Amino acid sequence: MQVEIGGSAYTLVTTARGSQWTAHALRGPSQDRYGLEVTASSEIEAKDRLMRWLTWQHEHTAALDALQQAEKAFHRAVAGVAFASAEAQSAEARPARAAMDAARNALDDIRARRPNV
Repeated sequence: MQVEIGGSAYTLVTTARGSQWTAHALRGPSQDRYGLEVTASSEIEAKDRLMRWLTWQHEHTAALDALQQAEKAFHRAVAGVAFASAEAQSAEARPARAAMDAARNALDDIRARRPNV
């Protein structure tokens, strides 16, 4: 089964092992194994669990990247006013700090929603 999540193509591979089903993903044209293997009592449930994890992983990666970009912007803002008055430093760094805090909170929210696969 082929799926696309966040611009990345995956092949979902399922295997029956006794009464259990396992699923794992192969990513992109290279078909390298990606992520984790999930187990469930049916093939559909195994695929569903894997899709939920892949979707969450994409969201987590995007949120982590957003936080890293916000941290860089904050550090640039702080460095840019390093020799300015304390008042100017605060005024320049405040929006960047707020953006960094918002990105951190968004990442925490996504981490809290990690699927239990």
